[in-house]
Amino acid sequence: MNEQIPVIRDVDRGTAKLMPDVDRDRAWLLTVDGAPQSYVDLDEPTHLEFEYARRLAHVVDCFADEGAPLAVLHLGGGALTLPRYVAATRPGSRQDVVEADRGLLDLVTEQLPLPDDAGVTLHAADARSWLEAAPDASVDVLIADVFGGSRVPAHLTSVEYAREARRVLRPGGVYAANLADGSPFAFLRSQLATFAGVFTELALIAEPAVLRGRRFGNAVLVASGQEIDTARLARRAAGDAFPARVEYGATLTRFTGSARRVTDTDAVPSPVPPDGSFSIG
Repeated sequence: MNEQIPVIRDVDRGTAKLMPDVDRDRAWLLTVDGAPQSYVDLDEPTHLEFEYARRLAHVVDCFADEGAPLAVLHLGGGALTLPRYVAATRPGSRQDVVEADRGLLDLVTEQLPLPDDAGVTLHAADARSWLEAAPDASVDVLIADVFGGSRVPAHLTSVEYAREARRVLRPGGVYAANLADGSPFAFLRSQLATFAGVFTELALIAEPAVLRGRRFGNAVLVASGQEIDTARLARRAAGDAFPARVEYGATLTRFTGSARRVTDTDAVPSPVPPDGSFSIG
């Protein structure tokens, strides 16, 4: 067996590093400027190492019958972990991936190529700009996992952005975003308030310790124009190797509190994570 060696390359928005997992053949961790971005097992694309990726996958799994192909738009590419997962679990799906860092896309497709039949189209573009040009009612699922370094960019947090996301979703479609925050949750609460002004149904998936304010961490926001199957989603999240809670309804309204919607004129990025929140040794 050939020993895998790390791959380090300057990309458009920092220094990317692909590090092999010594415990799994053909599995890789992608970092950019030291911050973990993605984990991919080329031989087992359904293996999801990161907690937030598993929770985004729960949303996809609960959206439609097992194996049914979907039209999925991914804002943010990384190492294409979730597109690989959807291609493996829902053959025949049509997927578009929008990643602003062309150099990163080149690195990933060169070192971690997608299967020829994956049905994934890659676009080197700004997520908001691409979304604004996308056709109405064209996707079943929209997954937003965009971080500039370790922060969600401001232009992907506003009510104007949320309206664009709603526009491109088909009736009954679902939006899922990976966010990050910590107590007192000013950013997360503002995102809930913002999306509640555009979508009629919301849910939030997060580890209890994060929701209780004990540590900074990821939370997945789920939004739809139709009822979300929160019971099914909660069962999946609670039964996961990394258990999480699903908050919705009155509980989520109380959590949101008096937070105000964000517009393009006052949007700010998600907060800077405390030292050590997402870095690796």
